[in-house]
Amino acid sequence: MLVQLSHVVKLALMLLVTIATGAVNIHSWMYIYDIYDFIRYLDYSYSVVPTRYLLTVMIIIMMMSFYYFARHVERQSRKLFLWKIEVHDQKEKVYEMRTYNEALVTNMLPEHVAKHFLGSKMRDEELYSQSYDEIGVMFASIPNFSDFYTEEGINNGGIECLRILNEIISDFDSLLDRTEFRHITKIKTIGSTYMAASGVTPESNTNGYADRKIEDQSILERWQHFADLADFALAMKVTLGNLNKQSFNNFMLRIGLNKGGVLAGVIGARKPHFDIWGNTVNVASRMESTGVMGNIQVVEDCYNILKEYGFRFVRRGPIYVKGKGELLTFFMKGKDKPVTKTTAVSLPHQIPDKS
Repeated sequence: MLVQLSHVVKLALMLLVTIATGAVNIHSWMYIYDIYDFIRYLDYSYSVVPTRYLLTVMIIIMMMSFYYFARHVERQSRKLFLWKIEVHDQKEKVYEMRTYNEALVTNMLPEHVAKHFLGSKMRDEELYSQSYDEIGVMFASIPNFSDFYTEEGINNGGIECLRILNEIISDFDSLLDRTEFRHITKIKTIGSTYMAASGVTPESNTNGYADRKIEDQSILERWQHFADLADFALAMKVTLGNLNKQSFNNFMLRIGLNKGGVLAGVIGARKPHFDIWGNTVNVASRMESTGVMGNIQVVEDCYNILKEYGFRFVRRGPIYVKGKGELLTFFMKGKDKPVTKTTAVSLPHQIPDKS
């Protein structure tokens, strides 16, 4: 309680005690101190300052000392209080800055990769890399956007064209927030080309079967994330079609899909970028570049797996792929609605099974 009181209150209390004690010593106990002085200083009692005055002076000196000490303690307490407030504010700023930085890193990198960097004390020269054996890769481009883009005055130097492209890419990004596409990771956009992959997130490697080994899982269990990527490609076509209706445009997607092993990693010291490399990526890119607008092209291996999930295909035939020779390819046209005992929510591109 005494620490919390103001120095003015303490001074008032000490003055009151000092005055009361001095009055008692000088007036009430005057004869007692005189007798004490007479007995102790019998020989030179007239040359000694009376004890009652000495005690009063001593009390006054003690009061001044205590007041100085109380004032010093109060100043230190105030400084400590202000320092605590400043430290608290700095902690809040650091927390807000860290949260902001984490959000930036999470936007630039996949969530599991961002957690790896934020949760470890890595040196700048250390390289993050991860190999995957079963990954789905998708390239989706809008070939006729380059014909639409113009820097003429009517488009404000091309800004309106970029605004429409931004709206398209943002709509594609919003699809990734849906639960059925949680295993899909956006890799990057190059111009009007959208690149995504499935199976790079830790949970997608097990597809909900974490207690079972990969070799013990069936094909349908192992490649569920790839089927989700195919669903995502079809949903992108539906999304672009809806945007065409709203903006009175006629943009069309040309999509290529592939599956296989890749090497994933983060490159760059500034603006680090998560990317994937490998033959699987190259073939997926070739499936997009050699495809036909409005279609999703896959190789035979992908066709054999995706048809088990109810996707419908049209055989295109063998085409020449640079570095691979002739590959048998198929166009994916849609997906039949699965027939289950429970009510299932179908995606926009799914049609009911009438069998």
